[in-house]
Amino acid sequence: MGDLPSDWVGTPGAWLNFTLTNLTRSDLLTKGELIDKFGAANYAVFALMLCVSAGIGLYFWWKGQNNTEEFLMASRSMGTIPMTLSLVASFMSAITLLGTPAEMYVSGTQYIALAVSYPFVMGAAAHLFLPVFDALQVTTSYEYLELRFHKSVRVLAGACFTLQMVLYMAIVVYAPALALSQVTGFDLDIACAVIFIVCIFYTSIGGIKAVMWTDTFQALCMFGSFLAIIIKGNFDAGGSSVVFDKNYQSNRVELFNFEPDMRRRHTVW
Repeated sequence: MGDLPSDWVGTPGAWLNFTLTNLTRSDLLTKGELIDKFGAANYAVFALMLCVSAGIGLYFWWKGQNNTEEFLMASRSMGTIPMTLSLVASFMSAITLLGTPAEMYVSGTQYIALAVSYPFVMGAAAHLFLPVFDALQVTTSYEYLELRFHKSVRVLAGACFTLQMVLYMAIVVYAPALALSQVTGFDLDIACAVIFIVCIFYTSIGGIKAVMWTDTFQALCMFGSFLAIIIKGNFDAGGSSVVFDKNYQSNRVELFNFEPDMRRRHTVW
């Protein structure tokens, strides 16, 4: 039967069945092998990403901020491209980058139906909410809540959001720190600290301009990485048709599942 892994939560018999099935991946690298493959070039790219992010913060600190509105709102002067890419980078957290491919690999492509709602949400935000905020010249939606209702409503909503972000950010930072720890061998706490320190550094000294331009840089790196992975993965697998066929044969390709059964993980509903 072989050695039973310490992190296996099933029975020894289930482990034996798992090792004998033809679905078992035999080409995956162990943590030690991943660390060995993460060479000087990889460390250089990682360090460059951190240095560029910190450098953007230093640049806008060196340029100076004339007032609080410029520091927090960039004097409402940012262009469409950095603003759009910043929103995309902020929306696509490490949970999205690591969790979504794993979810679709395990549970199938029905998850993509979630994207159908995006145009409606974006349209509502652009044409219903933002014009009101722009006309009132408010900085946040919480400021609007105070104008519309009462200061207590603003405080309550702000407190709920703060609590949510404290819990959310813990997972968002833990995910890339865990991935970094797997390929470098860094202590998990140190990896979390490095990510937090760099983000806090360029945000606190550079203001919203540094945040948006850093997000733009990171978004371009992400999209470039996505494209490289897709091209390399399809090439190694033998082409996109082979990739699709393998997923189709393993019942991962699923769309327009209208089953009302609430026990199903993903449906159109």
